[in-house]
Amino acid sequence: MAVANLNIKPIEADLSLTYQTYKALKQAITSMDIYGHDEEIRLDEHQLSQGLGVSRTPIREAMARLEQEGLLRIVSRKGAFVVRKTKAEILEMITVWGALESMAARLITLKASDREIATLRDMFATFENREIKANIDEYSDSNIHFHQKVISLSHCELIESLTENLFIHISSIRAHTIGEDNRFNRSIVDHMHIIEALEKRDTELAAKLVLEHTLDLADHVEKNVDYLD
Repeated sequence: MAVANLNIKPIEADLSLTYQTYKALKQAITSMDIYGHDEEIRLDEHQLSQGLGVSRTPIREAMARLEQEGLLRIVSRKGAFVVRKTKAEILEMITVWGALESMAARLITLKASDREIATLRDMFATFENREIKANIDEYSDSNIHFHQKVISLSHCELIESLTENLFIHISSIRAHTIGEDNRFNRSIVDHMHIIEALEKRDTELAAKLVLEHTLDLADHVEKNVDYLD
């Protein structure tokens, strides 16, 4: 059993201490490699208390909220564990994400400014001539941020809210699969086509390309990912 070594910083105490603790823990879980190994990931209250500079009470309250959101599983006398989804659950999450991100792309063509859309192209400026294999880790981060940015540029708070918890698991799966089956090269091509459609304000094409790109991930997970079973 692995004890999670979270990247956390002390937070300042105020009236919303539990909320700050909740946000800090959620952000730490978001940045974790949830599917990097087979062992369960346990959160240590003592370690968290020292790292955040707070008592165990707000930590336990924050954990309870994260359990309600389906991110933690609390086991009596054993502790809190980061939830790992099954393959079937991940496929369902990818499908829902694809539908929401496709709508986000549609909204971008209608609501986002030219400068906002240009920030998507800026993300890949360092990957010259689409040669990214040597920089796969850097590209993986850009890939994840790209999809997060598409959601953000929709300017739809409800879509952002609905995708927040999906993002934690899907970003981890994207990071693990980006280097498999030449997916990184196909990914950069897909992204460039999506950006071009957004720049042209081609609503239908942008929505279609985003959905196809996400469903390609689902297809890859279905056929090649065995560590979720």
